[in-house]
Amino acid sequence: MKYDNFAVNFNRMQKTTSSLIILFLALMMSSCAGIKYLTVETREPAQVNLPSNVLSIAIVNNVLQQPDEVGHDSIPIGHTQAERVKAPADSAAIFYTEALAQFLDEEDYFHRVIHYNEPLRKDNDFFRERPLEPETMNRIRKETGADAIISLDKLIIETKKRDHFKQQGYIYADMTGKIHSILRVYMPTMEGKIPAVQYTDSIHWEGFDIQDGKAYADIMLPSREEAVKLLSVRAAEKMTYVFAPHWEMQDRWYYTLPNSLMREGEAYAKGSQWEEAIEKWEAFYNNSSKKTDKAKAASNIALAYEMLDDMEQALEWATLSNNLFIESTAPNSLERRRSLLYKNEIERRNNNSNRLNMDDL
Repeated sequence: MKYDNFAVNFNRMQKTTSSLIILFLALMMSSCAGIKYLTVETREPAQVNLPSNVLSIAIVNNVLQQPDEVGHDSIPIGHTQAERVKAPADSAAIFYTEALAQFLDEEDYFHRVIHYNEPLRKDNDFFRERPLEPETMNRIRKETGADAIISLDKLIIETKKRDHFKQQGYIYADMTGKIHSILRVYMPTMEGKIPAVQYTDSIHWEGFDIQDGKAYADIMLPSREEAVKLLSVRAAEKMTYVFAPHWEMQDRWYYTLPNSLMREGEAYAKGSQWEEAIEKWEAFYNNSSKKTDKAKAASNIALAYEMLDDMEQALEWATLSNNLFIESTAPNSLERRRSLLYKNEIERRNNNSNRLNMDDL
């Protein structure tokens, strides 16, 4: 009798253990299937493609100093109307052109980047643009040896400050700074076709207005002079991407599945052996009958081609992956939305229509 009870308990234990093993294996298998993220550097093209024979450029300041009383106002505590105030912006164009020259030089795209120190405007009409005359352009090119000139032809900076309350003798306020600039590219072969690049942006700050250096707060407003510098340097950084290719950090992902071909492809991907990864993922794609699995494999293949800088193939596979997800998943599924985002990103990178090729001008 005791033996029979033991046998029954043993059989139950065997069944329980078997169930646990099956559950464990199922969990292991499900954990193998998923998605893994990676951060990659993508080479983004310049928005203005200068001719290939432009190896050196000169950055020049072709604007007048903004008058201190132009563009700045303040709303004191208890007031509703803004009052005009003065703020120095005499170094804004210098900050802008120096920073642009430095950033372009750091991109290591041009052989030589020269910052032309001498301001070119000698008149007093701040609000009027005066593009470079051919004689001035040729003189600067001769002096610097530059193949082309990037000229800051317009720069207007505004700051608007609103005071909220005073605490321990210091005002808590917010301030918005705005910048508007126009850059032009000058070359001797342009025949009057001079492209203008406009840039408008703003930065918002909030905190205590402490300018005497006698106190500190966790959040503080910059002085208007500091704000002018921050706006100018930020604009120069953005304009760097207009004239030179640059690297950007972006998130990417690939799918994992409990399949030997997918795992082998993943191993190759981890070692940046993208051609070998494509071979394994394509084999899985061709052997699979499930649309969602084929969609995941196609997405992985698109990533591999993107890493190989073959954007046409990447777009082809990303589009195929998105179509398969549309056919096999719910309209609001995460997989469908994720694949559409990736397809659109590859399409953006593959589409050069947003770039201005100056060889065609």
